[in-house]
Amino acid sequence: MATLTVSNISRTTGVNITDDEVAAAGGGDVFANDGKTFFIVDNGGSSITVTFAGVAQCDQGSTHNLAVTVGASKRLMFGPFETGRYNNASGQVAVTYSAVTTVNVLATKRLA
Repeated sequence: MATLTVSNISRTTGVNITDDEVAAAGGGDVFANDGKTFFIVDNGGSSITVTFAGVAQCDQGSTHNLAVTVGASKRLMFGPFETGRYNNASGQVAVTYSAVTTVNVLATKRLA
């Protein structure tokens, strides 16, 4: 898994999504999460499934991943991600993709 750098959104300069996006890693990615982090998926190909790993158990005793569909040629933003549900022991969210060809991603959050 590749570790993504979280881009900060500035009130005055924003975040350049196109320049800051990186190719999705075949084995998945992780990104630091403070509960205010968003994740952008820019899918230039066929429809894919993106899965955010859930680490906290629900009252039925199992973890629940969040699997979302990103349609062909769509750019979607997800989040924020609850730290108690999604953060691993390193304070990161793990994300995997059903395909990575022509898929770019970006983790981002607003500056305090």
